[in-house]
Amino acid sequence: MRPGNRRRAGHPADPGGVPGRPRPSPGPVGEEVRPGRRGDCRVTASVPGPVPAAQLKERARAAIEACRERLLDLSEDLQRHPETGFREHRSAATVAGWFTELGLPFESGLSLTGVKAHMSGRTPGPTVAVLGELDALVLPRHPLADPETGAAHACGHHAQVASMIGAAVGLAAVRRHLEGDVAFLAVPAEESVELEWRRERVRAGELKHLVGKADLLARGAFDDVDMAMLCHTSGQPARLSVGDSHNGSVVKRIVFTGRASHAGSSPWHGVNALKAATLAISAIDAQRDTFRDEDAVRVNAVLLHGGDAPTAVPDRAELEVVIRARTLDALRGACAAVDRAARAGTVALGAGATVETTLNYLPHHQDPALVALARTNGTALFGPDSVAPGRHLGASTDMGDLGAVMPVLHPFTAGATGDAHSVDYAVTDHVLAALEPAVLMAWCVIDLLVDGAAGAHDVLARRERRTAAEPDERPTADRYSDLRAGFDGLTHYDGTHDTVRGTEGEL
Repeated sequence: MRPGNRRRAGHPADPGGVPGRPRPSPGPVGEEVRPGRRGDCRVTASVPGPVPAAQLKERARAAIEACRERLLDLSEDLQRHPETGFREHRSAATVAGWFTELGLPFESGLSLTGVKAHMSGRTPGPTVAVLGELDALVLPRHPLADPETGAAHACGHHAQVASMIGAAVGLAAVRRHLEGDVAFLAVPAEESVELEWRRERVRAGELKHLVGKADLLARGAFDDVDMAMLCHTSGQPARLSVGDSHNGSVVKRIVFTGRASHAGSSPWHGVNALKAATLAISAIDAQRDTFRDEDAVRVNAVLLHGGDAPTAVPDRAELEVVIRARTLDALRGACAAVDRAARAGTVALGAGATVETTLNYLPHHQDPALVALARTNGTALFGPDSVAPGRHLGASTDMGDLGAVMPVLHPFTAGATGDAHSVDYAVTDHVLAALEPAVLMAWCVIDLLVDGAAGAHDVLARRERRTAAEPDERPTADRYSDLRAGFDGLTHYDGTHDTVRGTEGEL
């Protein structure tokens, strides 16, 4: 299966522009884009001076278009070399190479593999971050999976990285007209995979959290950022979807312990940990119709270990449970239901259980002012019929964590086929998935950082008014940290005596 269909005539990032609409001329420019040189996407030095935002947007688009082939190659190359979270060393090195070529100072090794570059504008002002997620999933049967690791880009993150680099190329052409700064972050580990390996990294002190943006926040990588955006690919029919929200997510590792015995001659001497686990799964299933539709609760469990041999009563069974919900209250309620189910399994069999609970992602809601800005630019690029309204999705993203501390934008673009996180999912049109989002984000950043950065200041002022109405007056960072810690905990159940002991706030 080949990525295929990289480009299609009539896309706004193409020379043909939007079908039925002439593409505006870039006009006289203060920066001369270097077209035609496949090995160089840099631009010449700009000439400062007042320039209308519309003209700056066309300069940015022209710069991206001049680098078209290399950006498409980048998206395809990363697709062919997937890496899982906190292990994206090749992908991170590729991004660092681009930042070096663009002359952007950068830091690497953030949260093990993250890379962050800084682009200074003409004057100091708000900092807007453009993100791209580095990691892949584990899907060994995916046609493009790495044969050794099983990693596969079945969520399109490789195109995100290419669009982030493309936005950097476009904004480099107009940077001296921006009244603020831009950060470009290649962020690790958005996907929730290989969790036990990550827990080991947390216990060893190499990580603070199991997912990338939460770990980067804890390490201060976003301390100088005022707002952030990324574009995510999807298999949707619409060219662009703006304003979607996502569930929050908690992961529970539940280890049931019993007593081994001979399964044939003396099973009555044993305590079957596997049956305690299966009873817990049944108890979880029995509660599904008690979850309200509007809370969008999803509970998914897999049995990671169920015994060592069928000839012995299993003395250990392990479940990995992911709980998702639309709101924090619904998330807490669903977590309590899963805990009761685990406890019920231990009581029924006289087994024990240890429940390790970790908040994965906070519920994700996009900033209304940034959503309106993206919709305006998306309509200008693609036409009003190609921009779909947002909807609530049962999936989760660690952009929810970032959205808890700053305004965020997370539109979905087209370009993929198949169902996300499946063996059928693949980006097949890299123009739609990588090139067009680069133009969209560059245009949004320009709108935010021209005219004294009035757009960015308006976004921040609107958010400040919303948060001022909240009863909790603690700093946002403190509230976020305490919120995560309030979910994390370790609980022990003794089914023999039906007792519980636990330590909240500890991983």
